[in-house]
Amino acid sequence: MASLDGCRCRGASGRANGSILYSILKSDSLAAAEELQHPQQQPPQHPLQKTPLSTSSSSSSSSTSTSSSAAAPASLQELRQQACSCGSTRRRGVLRSPQVTCKAASAVLVKTLRFVKNVPCFRELPEDDQLLLIRSGWAPLLVLGLAQDRVDFDTTETVEPSMLQRILTGGPERHGELPAGQSRGAAGVSVVDIEAIRAFLKKCWSVDISTKEYAYLKGAVLFNPDLEGLRCLHYIQSLRREAHQALNEHVKLIHREDNTRFAKLLIALSMLRAISPPVVAQLFFRPVIGSVNIEEVLMEMFYGK
Repeated sequence: MASLDGCRCRGASGRANGSILYSILKSDSLAAAEELQHPQQQPPQHPLQKTPLSTSSSSSSSSTSTSSSAAAPASLQELRQQACSCGSTRRRGVLRSPQVTCKAASAVLVKTLRFVKNVPCFRELPEDDQLLLIRSGWAPLLVLGLAQDRVDFDTTETVEPSMLQRILTGGPERHGELPAGQSRGAAGVSVVDIEAIRAFLKKCWSVDISTKEYAYLKGAVLFNPDLEGLRCLHYIQSLRREAHQALNEHVKLIHREDNTRFAKLLIALSMLRAISPPVVAQLFFRPVIGSVNIEEVLMEMFYGK
């Protein structure tokens, strides 16, 4: 059982029903209940919505695979090394329908921050620890939310000018402006990074993760003890350990015939941790907020500052 011993946090009021992770499940249930009670209610206006967005809803075009392999996929670094020989690390991509996809991602971000805010054991932490965990976890939690809501997206490749072209034409890096006809964020992100996000989404959909499993995975992602400067390090370590244990027990109870399911979920977690927050911000939010610091937007949304 997670304990706050040795920390300056408030008492562990979130230990309802014998487990502090009950609050994680309750938080996810509250968020889902709010969605059901107010299906037509739009997310509150926030800095991510400064640019008008299309009213079209994002389509979930991915199909669920009937089976998945438990073998670990190639790491992001291995993908980069494999791509070097053909020059694909220089290939970049942008969203094909940025207005639709960015609107869907913004809605998932609002829901994600609401989930975090409603977890009592998170709010018991010192504010410094909360900030570290949010800055570290917002991107993987968002991608996990995209998987849970089955938000799919299409991209198209952009042509990246060579160094000689930039020198001869005085490219955007030199003058601080984009070429005519090119929108903010049009430079895109590496195709390898895009494929890493797609691979994670496909992995989640192939495993057909349940609502409870998503909740435990969110707890394992949110409570990251590997960050420097945490004041309640041991408490956060215990929360992550409890999340893994609860997930394992749930899988053994519900999927007794599938001995590889827990390993598949751990593989999905490892794929998620390889996804870079700057890549997520560049792909899903740069077309909306431009050069605005995403962390400042997050703090304004979370704390209302």
